[in-house]
Amino acid sequence: MQCFRRQPKRSVSQENILREQSRRVAALNGIRLGLKDDKDLKFLLKGSQLLKVKSSSWRKERFYKLQEDCKTIWQESKKMLRSPESQIFSIEDIRDVRSGHKTEGMEKYAKDVPEYRCFSIIFKDQRKNLDLIASSEDDANHWISGLGKIIAHSNSMNQKQKLQHWIHTCLRKADKNKDNKMSLKELKNFLKEVNIEVDDYHAKKIFQHCDKSKTEALEDDEIEEFYKILTERKEIDKIFQKYSDAEGFMSCQNLVRFLYEMQQEEDAVVAAPALIQRYEPNERAKRGNAMTKDGFLMYLLSDDGNIFNPSHRKVYQDMTQPLSHYLVSSSHNTYLMEDQLTGPSSTEAYIRALTKGCRCVELDCWDGPNSEPVIYHGYTLTSKILFSDVIKAIKNYAFKTSPYPVIISLENHCSVDQQKVMAQHMTTILQDMLLVAPVDGNKSQFPSPEQLKGKILVKGKKLSRQEDPTGTNGNNNLEAEDVSDEDEAAEIEDESVKTEIQQKGKSDTLKLAKELSDTVVYCKSVHFNGFEDPSHPRAFYEMSSFTESKALKLAQESGTSFIHHNIRHLSRIYPAGWRTDSSNYNPVDLWNVGCQIVALNFQTGGTEMDVYQGRFQDNGFSGYVLKPEFLRDEQTKFNPKSITEGTWGTKKKLLLKIISGQQLPKVNKSKNSIVDPKVTIEIHGVQQDNNKKQTKVIENNGFNPKWDEEFTFDIEIPALALVRFVVEDFDMSTKNDFIGQYTLPFTSLKQGYRHIHLLTKNGDPYSSSTLFVYINIQDCD
Repeated sequence: MQCFRRQPKRSVSQENILREQSRRVAALNGIRLGLKDDKDLKFLLKGSQLLKVKSSSWRKERFYKLQEDCKTIWQESKKMLRSPESQIFSIEDIRDVRSGHKTEGMEKYAKDVPEYRCFSIIFKDQRKNLDLIASSEDDANHWISGLGKIIAHSNSMNQKQKLQHWIHTCLRKADKNKDNKMSLKELKNFLKEVNIEVDDYHAKKIFQHCDKSKTEALEDDEIEEFYKILTERKEIDKIFQKYSDAEGFMSCQNLVRFLYEMQQEEDAVVAAPALIQRYEPNERAKRGNAMTKDGFLMYLLSDDGNIFNPSHRKVYQDMTQPLSHYLVSSSHNTYLMEDQLTGPSSTEAYIRALTKGCRCVELDCWDGPNSEPVIYHGYTLTSKILFSDVIKAIKNYAFKTSPYPVIISLENHCSVDQQKVMAQHMTTILQDMLLVAPVDGNKSQFPSPEQLKGKILVKGKKLSRQEDPTGTNGNNNLEAEDVSDEDEAAEIEDESVKTEIQQKGKSDTLKLAKELSDTVVYCKSVHFNGFEDPSHPRAFYEMSSFTESKALKLAQESGTSFIHHNIRHLSRIYPAGWRTDSSNYNPVDLWNVGCQIVALNFQTGGTEMDVYQGRFQDNGFSGYVLKPEFLRDEQTKFNPKSITEGTWGTKKKLLLKIISGQQLPKVNKSKNSIVDPKVTIEIHGVQQDNNKKQTKVIENNGFNPKWDEEFTFDIEIPALALVRFVVEDFDMSTKNDFIGQYTLPFTSLKQGYRHIHLLTKNGDPYSSSTLFVYINIQDCD
């Protein structure tokens, strides 16, 4: 039997002191967030009872409370032996807070409760939504508004403020007896908390240096001194000293020189005064049009000091080219939350994909009960969701992240009657969003993303006698006819699926309803029968879907022909049938031949998805990236597998120095576990450019590791290259643990001294985990 040591009981006066200290800490954190005396924040800090909803029979009262750090929420649990950590979740883990019945859970299990009392917390990772019911409308509004404010204000904090907030939270956590002092033992525990291993000698040395009062405990100013030592950035001090005067100021003129010489900023004369006004915290320096060391650090940690070109955070590319000239962010089997065989289907998966910038979503449609079509992965045990619910989710979230068109890729297995229901749902729910006629009478080539803003297109089969889906030569009297069936689910390499298909006796044709056929305008699905004969060109609106292996074979054997095909036609690529675990393939080889709709499993993190999101963070995260000129030119002779001299852009040499890391997260949450970080730099592009190099391992330091290592890469085709930085926790005996990564197009790299803001395995940003690097790009001779 496990024994628990009883904590000594505190007196009433001690409890009151601790309560007052906690109130002061919460007030201070509220001020840091810019929410001083905010009513919603005060309510959340006090906490309230909420009904947690899991099913129609599971609805239980639990107490929820914002912690004094103003960044974590404590939730009551009735489970036996539940660890304290499992009862807390971070505000940083929240993606969204939705009022009313706006999740599947609320829609199914809380319809009897007024919407104004209901809200849901949506998490960034694969965690299930938290559906909650408040006792009153006021309580619900406090939670919705309060959480919204904290998230918004946390996101607007600069890196220095985030670091300060985090360190003070860790200091508070290390202060076990809550006396607002730090003993040597507590200091050592704190260092482990922030992911750094310091031997007893160095820990004692730091402690004695800060303990000016010689009381064997750090307090107030002594703790601030310790904070300064801990957050010192000597590598940045060194750069600053080179451009500053004896009094510790960098004049505007010297900042211009730094921006020109080091950062390769062409508009340095205009940028320098603006950067001083934006980032300099010292009013005296600001009035003198100069920058202090603190201002310089804040600039380097900001968007302006980011490795990713800030001008690429907005749409900057020409959006008036035909749709086939763009790469399109696309999802495979969008409805799935997990694997391809037994996992749940959910409208939430569509919401997540669309908010990640996805512009092409897939719907596998089958006959459902009560004449209502359902979506699921046919022949498998994946759960079913209503077609109408998915269309509603698409309507509500299609244009929240990007205004550019969304393509609904239909895989239709329904009877004619239920196809008519599908068409009716799309028409009545989507209304004006649904494209039902050619844009501006355009019948010779695709309209542009700009012309299709706010529109939803349907990709699917078309009745053959309606020869032209753009409106000409159509036979409007045709009610239904047989068309070839495209059944991707039948390609799954699983014995139970194959047995199911044999028992059902799958047909190669499907009867198609005219009403559903009429929803297809620019994206008519056809089987691929080889690249077209120039003397008998195919209609531009005909598009084919390829399994990854077929597409890669075409790219390998007929790269230039594939590129020419993709100038006029859309191509959709999807994962092989053996990927039942929802793993992904490498999208880069297919982008290199101009394939636009390269569909991945958005629910599965990893290198492939990192590279995918890296490509599409370009051009304002719009979900559309313009292909390079040599992939759009009808005379092009480019072949990524056999690169010859041509107008593919100037070859580049990338000089890269990995200098240091900051606040890398713990991978193993064990108190004594400290990471041993190493950085790998990967180039993803044409075959000649693919490369990988790595730093040495830094032992026992995830807080501020220093590498100072230089690397060189030759880039043959810069327009197709992406750069990925991966940080791992080195392990001698097992596979290295992933810590964080960041991927971006080579053409979006900023030069000079830059910070890389690392992302989690799910692609979400860490609050303060960064790499500090130096980048220089030169033309190759």
